[in-house]
Amino acid sequence: MGMMIKGRWVKESDIPRDEEGRFVRAESAFRRWIGEEAFPPEPGRYHLYVSLACPWAHRTLIMRKLKGLEAIVPVHEVAPVLDDEGWALPEPDPRYGFTRLHQFYAKADSRYTGRVSVPMLWDAKRETIVNNESSEIVRMFNSAFDRLTGNGEDFYPAELREEIDEVNAFVYEHVNNGVYRCGFAATQRAYEEAFDALFSALDELEQRLEGAEFLVGGRLTEADVRLYPTLVRFDAVYYTLFKCNRNHIYEMPNLWRYLKRLYAIDAFRSTTDLHTIKTHYFASLRALNPSGIVPKGPRLPL
Repeated sequence: MGMMIKGRWVKESDIPRDEEGRFVRAESAFRRWIGEEAFPPEPGRYHLYVSLACPWAHRTLIMRKLKGLEAIVPVHEVAPVLDDEGWALPEPDPRYGFTRLHQFYAKADSRYTGRVSVPMLWDAKRETIVNNESSEIVRMFNSAFDRLTGNGEDFYPAELREEIDEVNAFVYEHVNNGVYRCGFAATQRAYEEAFDALFSALDELEQRLEGAEFLVGGRLTEADVRLYPTLVRFDAVYYTLFKCNRNHIYEMPNLWRYLKRLYAIDAFRSTTDLHTIKTHYFASLRALNPSGIVPKGPRLPL
């Protein structure tokens, strides 16, 4: 792990936890929006930096694909293994020569202190970070470029927003972040607390999906985009590495059927790279997997 302190990269940094050993996720620092006066929607101006392994970045890739933004918002992938210098670029950035993501953070704010995370939305014109909060990037992609693309499909429709927000909050707290609270717990009590909350939430989602194709309103929405990245990683990574091992997703019939339905949609399937996902988690998190050995399985019949 590492982080920026006053614009400089510091290699050693502990996983953030509270006094009870519970994992605490840091807040995203850059929270500006495309559509504000300083950041008008323009083709090719905004660049999305992602890891194919990261579930938070994955949701932005899905929405980018659903909204047909491939020619509007270029994507840059970082290398899968996270090392002492943080996220690496496979090739030096052609404009700045940067080889590390933290160099973009320092350019955006020479005194920046905080985590260097993906996804990161870069403004090539103003040479700064617009946003590094995945939920807000997803929301921007849903509508900010509609006039440029002519794609008015809305995955956050007004009539469903209250319910989507409720589901999103529940899924984030207990599932998206819940698996990390299990994996990064530093005490038995913190782990068991997170474990019980996670599987209680999955049981509730299993019931919610009885006879339903999607989470909200009988149609594909932002809520599905936000749950899918955790589900598709669960059996391959979280079950073993993060000790989320009460049962697999494939053992929960409604969630498994739901996961396969989403995987059949191109925007979900084409942005899912299980090899990169496994490589990142098992080779990067040496505190949890000291050997760095990446498992060959499982074979998931998606």
